[in-house]
Amino acid sequence: MRHLVAALARVPSMRLRVWAPPGELPEPAKSVLSESDAEWLAALMAAGGISHMMRSGKWRTWHAPLRLLRMIGKAYRANPEADIYHINWLQCALPLPRNRKPALITVLGNDLKLLKLPFMRTLLRGVMKRRRVVICPNADWMQQTLEGAFGDVAEICPVSFGIDPNWYAIRREPVLGQPHRWLAVTRLTANKLGPLFEWSEKFFRAGVRELHLFGPLQEGVQVPDWVHYHGPVTPAQLVSEWFPVACGLVTLSRHAEGRPQVMLEAMAAGLPILASRMPAHAGIVFDGETGMLCDNSEDYGSALLLMENGLTNQRMGDAARRWAAREIGTWDDCASRYLQIYQRLLGAS
Repeated sequence: MRHLVAALARVPSMRLRVWAPPGELPEPAKSVLSESDAEWLAALMAAGGISHMMRSGKWRTWHAPLRLLRMIGKAYRANPEADIYHINWLQCALPLPRNRKPALITVLGNDLKLLKLPFMRTLLRGVMKRRRVVICPNADWMQQTLEGAFGDVAEICPVSFGIDPNWYAIRREPVLGQPHRWLAVTRLTANKLGPLFEWSEKFFRAGVRELHLFGPLQEGVQVPDWVHYHGPVTPAQLVSEWFPVACGLVTLSRHAEGRPQVMLEAMAAGLPILASRMPAHAGIVFDGETGMLCDNSEDYGSALLLMENGLTNQRMGDAARRWAAREIGTWDDCASRYLQIYQRLLGAS
């Protein structure tokens, strides 16, 4: 979201006001975060974010999202001069005021779980009926579900997020004579990891390849000793230290995602992707072209071997970079896509 805010702030015709966790904002964007909200959001982020808190199952679990919604609603009411609301994630639309001002709502795959909660569709539809709304999932595969839930009260228009130019600038230089380095960058939860450890063990213990794992440890996951676990990692570290020397990116996630950002960044860097076969991955990884999809351990092992061939790896990586540049572009391209929707909403409101 930091990249999106920066790109939107560069649009000359826009006066951007931001309610988000505390952090540096680019000029001329202005924070509308109160001091008390900033303190609470900073503590929430330090605890792993709202989703992690919900998964923890502690007694305060349901208090946090309710407080968050109250804070967002207060921010809406405190800024009556807004012409349009750009809302990230469906639940943040719930406290919108009854002022009929248009809204653009972005959606990730994880948001679709929200629709399974009792009365949630009814509540969201009530909010949308009072205004012009465009719902923007960040991947096409979510469109049918959202059309079924809200197609009569909102326009559904998929919009891809962007990619920072730093990823496109990476030039890969695999280290000759060293084991093939495969990277997995993810939050360490059961669904995000999927069968990664189970399928990889027999293929990575021999020493001809290494699995390097990055991300925050959550849900008490036990990392096997043969995995090179590095903990959380910054984008700058991936850009400078890891992506240039990697063989490819692995994700065997079972998590309902939109278009996983780390996969897009890896493709922009020219890394082929080895992924589990699921809608979120099949919309990015074109089997045999920009990477490979697998359904079981045997297919996974065969894909590792095939993608470690130098010519095949280079061909897939180049195709992945071309696809990312053509279909996704940069965050400025993303901002332009949203700007067109803003103009359409304001023209019709």
